[in-house]
Amino acid sequence: MITTNAWILTASILAIVVAFDFTWAVIRRNQNTSLKEATLWSLLYISLAIAFGIHLGTWTDSQTQQEFFAGWLTEYSLSFDNLFVFVIILSRLKIEEKSKQLALLLGILIALVFRITAITLGAAAIKQFEWIFFIFGAFLIYTAVHLFLESSHEKDEEEKESKLISYLSAKGVKPFTIALIALGATDILFALDSIPAIFGLTENVFVVVTANVFALMGLRQLYFLIGGLMQRLIYIGKGLSVILGFIGVKLLFHAFHAVDIHKIGGFKIPDITITQSLSVIVGVLTIATFSSLYVTSKRK
Repeated sequence: MITTNAWILTASILAIVVAFDFTWAVIRRNQNTSLKEATLWSLLYISLAIAFGIHLGTWTDSQTQQEFFAGWLTEYSLSFDNLFVFVIILSRLKIEEKSKQLALLLGILIALVFRITAITLGAAAIKQFEWIFFIFGAFLIYTAVHLFLESSHEKDEEEKESKLISYLSAKGVKPFTIALIALGATDILFALDSIPAIFGLTENVFVVVTANVFALMGLRQLYFLIGGLMQRLIYIGKGLSVILGFIGVKLLFHAFHAVDIHKIGGFKIPDITITQSLSVIVGVLTIATFSSLYVTSKRK
């Protein structure tokens, strides 16, 4: 059980860190971000998330700790996929390098607002209607299949975004404003995937919130770091589809147990533990990453 004091302390620390990051971004909004700077900031935020997860286990329990790491890894991976679309949008609109800082800052702020809103609504829905897990599970499985079958992730995303961009351009909207609108629309779509995914791993709202905030922290710096790397991680989309599909199945199993259905046609519905979930997430991401790097290195 997370106490009120723990909520207040954690929220205060996260608010200070986020405020510092945003203030730093505003101060440097007209300056280019070097590869070294992006690397250091990205490592810092990853280290903060890991340190928080380790410390979380000292004043809660191993279950909560594993739920945080599973949630953070899943949300961070989905945020990475979100960045892929950000790159397409900002490149297509030819946003100047010096303006990308502010565009990303506002885009991530919009993402944070949407995710907190989605978490609040999701938590309320789960509390009132346990059958909502059937919908979450089915939606994640549909999303996973759709993502896995995409022949070209980049081409598909470019087609989606180009329609919105072309429409707004025809209306005379300025490129920077179009970028913010497109980033906001993208944030909404990704929130629809990420929130059911993490609720499939934990119903602890404290873990859901902190995992999402830590996943979004440092995303701006990561953008400037992964420009070339994104072309090499060709199987990350496939890996994410496997993770989403796994969580979708886990949600369906949980939903059946919630309505007191433990067997279907003689098949005993398993209860997937958080340890098993964390192992699958880490394993899939590791295989997808190393497979991507190996295949792309052979193409050179």
